[in-house]
Amino acid sequence: MSNLFARFAKDESGATAIEYGLIAALIALAITAGATTLGGSLSNQFTRIAGKLDNSAK
Repeated sequence: MSNLFARFAKDESGATAIEYGLIAALIALAITAGATTLGGSLSNQFTRIAGKLDNSAK
């Protein structure tokens, strides 16, 4: 029985899959944060341009 536990403790085959999953989650989080920031910046820029166009039309 102790041999079974020793083998289980040394088995690292599942660790690689977990590491890849964590890396994929961090990359997805970084992409989401970047897209959110970029989207807010673009929205502000278009709002500013629309305001300038509206003022120049008057």
